[in-house]
Amino acid sequence: MDRLRQRADFLAVANGARVNSPAFVLQSRPRDDGGPIRIGFTVTKKNGNAPARNRIRRRLRELVKRLDPVSMQPHHDYVLVGRSGALSRDFATMLDDLRMAFTKPARHTAKGPANGRSPRTDRTGPRPAPAASRKPE
Repeated sequence: MDRLRQRADFLAVANGARVNSPAFVLQSRPRDDGGPIRIGFTVTKKNGNAPARNRIRRRLRELVKRLDPVSMQPHHDYVLVGRSGALSRDFATMLDDLRMAFTKPARHTAKGPANGRSPRTDRTGPRPAPAASRKPE
C-alpha cells in the first residue's frame, strides 16, 4: 500500500465516490493502471489548530494500519478526510466505521459548475425592477 502525496491525485479522488462517517469521509476512485492501493490523509483547518489536526491524522493512519488490506479494492486510490469527531470518538468504533465504509456501496457525487451550485432554470418570468427606479405609492 502506497501513500498519495500529490495534489492532483487528491483532486482526482475528490471527484470519486464518498462514504460519510462521524469521524471521517472516505473518498475512493478506481485507477486504470495495475499499481498498488494508494491512500491519502487530509484534515482541514476548520478542525482545529495544528496539534489537533495532527492528532486526527495520526488516528486515521493508525486505523488504516490496523485494517486488513483485503477489505480494500485493488487498483484504487483512497483519501480519508478527517473530521473533528475523530478526536472524541472511540478508536474501536472508528475502526468499525472504517470497515463498514469499505464494504458499503459508495455514493457517487457528480460535480456541477465550479461554484458547486446547479444552474438556475427558473428565469423564465420577467425580472423585478431595480429598487431605485420604483416609485413610492
